[in-house]
Amino acid sequence: MGRIDPESLGLLKDKVIHINRVAKVVKGGRRFSFSALVVVGDENGHVGFGKGKAVEVPEAIRKAVEHAKRSLVKVSVIDGTIPHQIIGVYGAGRIVIHPGKPGTGLRAGGPVRAIMEVVGIRNIVAKSIGSRNPFNTVRATLNGLLKLKDSESVKRRTGKGEEEQGAVNENA
Repeated sequence: MGRIDPESLGLLKDKVIHINRVAKVVKGGRRFSFSALVVVGDENGHVGFGKGKAVEVPEAIRKAVEHAKRSLVKVSVIDGTIPHQIIGVYGAGRIVIHPGKPGTGLRAGGPVRAIMEVVGIRNIVAKSIGSRNPFNTVRATLNGLLKLKDSESVKRRTGKGEEEQGAVNENA
């Protein structure tokens, strides 16, 4: 999968998911800095996440946004939802994502909801199982979204057209 140029996508929307104050213990005491987790997307199937760390919060967010723009990926979105159910896994975190019918809305919590908003998914039901760590939850969600198959790739892989697939479904 090739690198996606953020300049070619136009306006990217970013959402701050988590800001954490971290401390480094040195001889004279503690040095505090901030770690930020951010997702960016064009609300049209492109999404990326990034982490940034700095002494001040705005600088940490800026660094995280720059990192997220460099890690953009394409996600299969069909009519505001996903094509099929998927389970994303990262570490101890698992995210179960079900497609939703029009009008379902975003039934997802925390980091999963933020990702779905910036990627452009409007109807979905998602459940986070296991890790509550926002970093692992974001990675598990993106892992699931990247495993999605679009109808074109399935047709190419199986060698079946729409007519053949329809005939198979009628016979079942």
